[in-house]
Amino acid sequence: MKAIRFDRFGGPEVLRPVDMPDPVPGPGGVLVEVHAVSVVAGDCKLRNGEMTGPRAPRPPKVPGRDGAGIVRAVGAGVAGFESGDRVCFTCRYDEQGSFAELALRPQEAVVRMPERLDFVEAAAVTHAGICAYIAIVETAAVKAGDRVLVHAAAGAIGGIAIQLCRMLGAEVAGTCRARNVEHVRALGAHRAISYDREDFSRAISGQDVVLDMIGGDVHARSRKVLRPGGRLVWLIAEPFGEPDDGRDIEVRQAMIEDSPETLAAVMRLADEGRIRPLVSRVLPLHRAAEAHRIMEAGENTRGRLVLDTRQPAP
Repeated sequence: MKAIRFDRFGGPEVLRPVDMPDPVPGPGGVLVEVHAVSVVAGDCKLRNGEMTGPRAPRPPKVPGRDGAGIVRAVGAGVAGFESGDRVCFTCRYDEQGSFAELALRPQEAVVRMPERLDFVEAAAVTHAGICAYIAIVETAAVKAGDRVLVHAAAGAIGGIAIQLCRMLGAEVAGTCRARNVEHVRALGAHRAISYDREDFSRAISGQDVVLDMIGGDVHARSRKVLRPGGRLVWLIAEPFGEPDDGRDIEVRQAMIEDSPETLAAVMRLADEGRIRPLVSRVLPLHRAAEAHRIMEAGENTRGRLVLDTRQPAP
């Protein structure tokens, strides 16, 4: 099979197409013919060598946190999937990822693809939906009547977070660039604040929850807009400190774990049309290095950048 791999840490140029053996499913395994994968910020950090800790993988590594495709074979003991099924799946960072023509996954990391979605849309909603669901539903525990501020609201995770907040009955605001204000409102935000034109910490106050996906100074200023006892939930953030400002603020990290229950919940909401995928652009798999350059340059907004494995390489 063809795959995109990096054999050393470095910039996007280390991502190279390679030939790898076709995986064979063992007991409990599902072999998926990959049709689309999303490009996530964490893969850029992984490729750069910025991820540390006992589970941080070393090269050679195929990146990719999710995908959508068709089941080609199943191993012994697999129930509920057979050849030809349209599915979505997740990959952990400490495994070989989804930037490949084939992906071998344990059956608990695979779920049926919503009928209403195509493969690109399904890939766009998988990991982004998991992150937003864990942050808004499981970590922040947003409920009807809560006032919520979502940073990076035009992005893939932020855009789904806005939709989840509206579904839960919250009053939701989002920060974004001025050119994305109407887009964020169209997602369901009651208010969109253009961070390149005004300081959100002066524009809004009394929030029950803030979702911070930026960190740094934004994290510090987010404390100011929360009510006493409010919840500041963060993920994928730049380094920040917790000032001793005497404010009664609860800070929670959204821990992204690809549980079967969360994956199933996201796909059920997508199948019901309660959250919709956000696709910013689509590139063929062989242009993965270009996709990483786009991500790191901050040029990707309004959803996920998706790689289509079915577009042939030159």
